[in-house]
Amino acid sequence: MLIDNLRIKLKKPGHDTSYRSFMQYIHIDGTLLAFLMLLCSAGLIVLYSASNQKVHSIEFQIMRLLFAFGVMVVFAQISPFALQRWAPWIYTLGLILLILVLITGHIGKGAQRWINLGFMRFQPAEIMKLAIPLTLAWYYHKIDLPITLRSVLIAIPIILVPAVLTAKQPDLGTAILLTIAGASVLFLAGLSWQIILSSLVSLAAFVPFAWYLLHDYQRQRVLTFLNPERDPLGAGYHIIQSKIAIGSGGIFGKGWLNGTQSNLHFLPEHTTDFIFAVCGEEFGFVGTLILIFLYMLVVFRGLYIAINAQDTFSRLLAGSITLTFFISFFINMGMVTGILPVVGIPLPLVSYGGSSMVTVMASFGILMSIQTHRKLVTT
Repeated sequence: MLIDNLRIKLKKPGHDTSYRSFMQYIHIDGTLLAFLMLLCSAGLIVLYSASNQKVHSIEFQIMRLLFAFGVMVVFAQISPFALQRWAPWIYTLGLILLILVLITGHIGKGAQRWINLGFMRFQPAEIMKLAIPLTLAWYYHKIDLPITLRSVLIAIPIILVPAVLTAKQPDLGTAILLTIAGASVLFLAGLSWQIILSSLVSLAAFVPFAWYLLHDYQRQRVLTFLNPERDPLGAGYHIIQSKIAIGSGGIFGKGWLNGTQSNLHFLPEHTTDFIFAVCGEEFGFVGTLILIFLYMLVVFRGLYIAINAQDTFSRLLAGSITLTFFISFFINMGMVTGILPVVGIPLPLVSYGGSSMVTVMASFGILMSIQTHRKLVTT
């Protein structure tokens, strides 16, 4: 009824009055918006139980979501052509802020990741999640594809410099996502399998040396991943309790608000990094499949937008955003179920928090811009 009324109000003589035209006019992709709203709604349902039914936690999360959706709408208005022009400057700004964080950044929970503006804190590393694929897409738009070894060597410092600066904060999870965001552009740009295999061999050879570059807590995470039972009341406690929560959910779960691992505080970080375990305990195997299905709807829409993008820049950027989003929730679910080491990556749009959510929604705003501006150009 509300949509019908909106259509009536929008009617003007000689103009297209369809709902689709209105959404295109405000540069919003209705399909992607619907999928995101479904995913966020499911996240609020799980978070309400994970937070021990604290209404104020849900209120704060809704406020963050509203702000994030607002950011998405703003980014959707920016044309891909403008993003292409601004890409190097956005990257330069993000790099300067990363260096500033290491010098004067705010310290919290043993990490120096934030810049304190007085009224808010933000992580410059979040900017680089968009700046790296923007810059690489801008660069590869200017050259002939598929990419060559020379163009790969140019891209490596663009990816590794911010990733290393982020890892020194220390924030290994975000550093991994930055590397993945950049690597996804290289892959989509036509990186040859010969270079990919050579890189994997080189990476495998570097692993023994990388061990000595890790912090103590990072080494503990790797050892815990290999054998959680070696320290069941210490480093292995998180993953053991997470597996208990997911396993106890069975096929259909214990029911909403009936989870014991989170409500009795056996499961640490149950509103942030390990919220997927809460979903598994309360909604079971079926519930987790539904949540994964909602994520995949968003991914498939993102891939559709990437495939139908009108130029190389838009195609590489849209593909990188979509693949990075997929890898984000894949890593989170993998670490919660014990098939990947714990690296501190939240479950996108479901975990409690704000800075990562804003970045994710900004990236979806860019996807919507690519889709709607393409339609405007081609019609």
